[in-house]
Amino acid sequence: MDKVDYLGKKVTMTMTDENDRYYFGQLEDGLTFRVAKSEFDQPHVVTDAITGFAYENTEHVLSLTTKMPTVRLNQFGWATVVSSRRDLGVFVSIGLPDKDIVVSLDELPTIHHLWPEKGDQLFVKLAVDVKGRMWGHLADMPEFEARSRRALPTMKNHDITGTIYRLKLVGSYLFTDERNIGFIHPSERDGEPRLGQRIKARVIGVRPDGTMNLSMRPRAYQAISADAEMILAVLQHQPGGVMAYTDKSEPEAIKTFFGISKGQFKRALGHLMKADLIEQREGKTYLKQKN
Repeated sequence: MDKVDYLGKKVTMTMTDENDRYYFGQLEDGLTFRVAKSEFDQPHVVTDAITGFAYENTEHVLSLTTKMPTVRLNQFGWATVVSSRRDLGVFVSIGLPDKDIVVSLDELPTIHHLWPEKGDQLFVKLAVDVKGRMWGHLADMPEFEARSRRALPTMKNHDITGTIYRLKLVGSYLFTDERNIGFIHPSERDGEPRLGQRIKARVIGVRPDGTMNLSMRPRAYQAISADAEMILAVLQHQPGGVMAYTDKSEPEAIKTFFGISKGQFKRALGHLMKADLIEQREGKTYLKQKN
């Protein structure tokens, strides 16, 4: 058998030799692998059986590690992007001590600034080609659907965090930390997120099939003007969250207390009321209790 038949798999070798740093062992057909002594608490002796994950490191040395990676042949797992090459693709770490795996540029967006960056996450599985090279293959839509949970209607307006796993002209697809699938329409983002990027978003709707519609835009109260923020801060520090100023107050009184014109004051109040943060009644402005 050739090395291709072993790479990316769990194998057992019989120890035949050692030096200061490594144990060396052979498989049944005579292929020799090495494993770092630092992986063991107790020493091994000749003829001991050592089981681990077989791979070829960056120096083309056949190696074994007892620390099994979560990403394997035909087994998907999250891998962290460590670097990229425009002529090749991106390199991801799957936990091997001296080997990163390439995800080919053929599987990446055609627009380079949408490629994953260092620290981003990709959901991949391993494959070994006829030359013994290990590659990472991206999971497709059905893989994520098979692993997902249905979102509940009660999740509307919740904040979620997740990873962008697919980019399409119609929008971006995200897999949340709770294993829900979300979709971000271009109108609900200021810029297109990268493949593999971790983002925060807000649930603006839940579809009948259990997928979520998401928005990366801030809530109304998060996008309020500086004047509205000032008025909100005043209300939050008033006893009972109430003040004796409304859009009917005299311009001079508003200017003296808030330092802004009545026009600015009215616009700010209107914004706060539209955001459902305040209400006016009986000649006063009240902070709504939920806020």
